[in-house]
Amino acid sequence: MRRVLGPVMQNAFVVADLERAIAHWTEVMGVGPFFLFEHIAFEDYQFRGRTVPPIDLTIAIAYWGGLQIELIRQLDDAPSIYTEFRAAHGCGMHHMGVMSQALDADLAALGSRGVQPVQRGSLPGMRFAYIATDHHPGGMIELIEATRGARALFERMHEAAQSWDGRDPVRRVG
Repeated sequence: MRRVLGPVMQNAFVVADLERAIAHWTEVMGVGPFFLFEHIAFEDYQFRGRTVPPIDLTIAIAYWGGLQIELIRQLDDAPSIYTEFRAAHGCGMHHMGVMSQALDADLAALGSRGVQPVQRGSLPGMRFAYIATDHHPGGMIELIEATRGARALFERMHEAAQSWDGRDPVRRVG
């Protein structure tokens, strides 16, 4: 059987305190440096099939070997997959990320299997979609469009992790 999606490249966690979460990952687990994206400016943001105002979101991303670790802190109470998760589960592992070579085709293939996007949007140079796979243990999946810009950004982060000496654990982006 043909796999519908590529391999998991990201584990993402919803956290209550981003600074504490980064400290845990850097000081206890030795993962870093974290690249901090504050108040992300989403474009074309949709939640549960409706275009809605973007949420106020800050994330931090680092690499643990070849696996990307994403820490997510939503700063407002606007409806989203993150506020739903916090209400149901508190904090913890929220989703796994997969690079998509053809986001629209992947969404169509998943749609034919009854799997629909629950949240989607774009950033300059990259689109993403979270798909409704969290009804079964194993978590939600995020499809991340494998644009040239996204691949280059992730590669720079991965390279920084390979030579990281423990100093400068947080690097602000933007």
